[in-house]
Amino acid sequence: MEGEAITRIMVGVNESTIKGYPHASISSKGAFEWTLKKIVRNNTSGFKLLFLHVQVPDEDGFEDMDSIFASPEDFKVLKHRDKIRGLHLLEYFVNRCHEIGVPCEAWIKQGDPKEVVCHEVKRVQPDLLVVGCRGLGPFQRVFVGTVSEFCVKHAECPVVTIKRSAAETPQDPIDD
Repeated sequence: MEGEAITRIMVGVNESTIKGYPHASISSKGAFEWTLKKIVRNNTSGFKLLFLHVQVPDEDGFEDMDSIFASPEDFKVLKHRDKIRGLHLLEYFVNRCHEIGVPCEAWIKQGDPKEVVCHEVKRVQPDLLVVGCRGLGPFQRVFVGTVSEFCVKHAECPVVTIKRSAAETPQDPIDD
């Protein structure tokens, strides 16, 4: 197998909708663990995992009403804090990779997750994209519009969507 290129797998990860940062969503962890178990297996040097976390900017930017904004600096602190939360989320995945010896990279982008993931696939050109799928019912899907469905249609590489097992699905499908 000398000289064969490393297989680069991009994994889209997000925070838990219940616990928030720094907790990874059930779907993200599931997609990651599936990738390790079913694709990487024992061939840790044959792969590189690329973790992408997309932060959705708040509609109005005020997700935290405890904050008092008195100067331009106050807003910089807020943006910095969001970035730190995202870094803590990525740290979970990077630490796990280092424990098992899989090379990885991780980064944060902001915007609409569907658009950003597809844009990053085009830019980075991974061999495969793995995304978790929350298994929303048709009713929730109208409002949430799943990232995984969009990526399957639009990403410029093969896409694997990992459904949660029934045991991992919370009572409320929006919970993650």
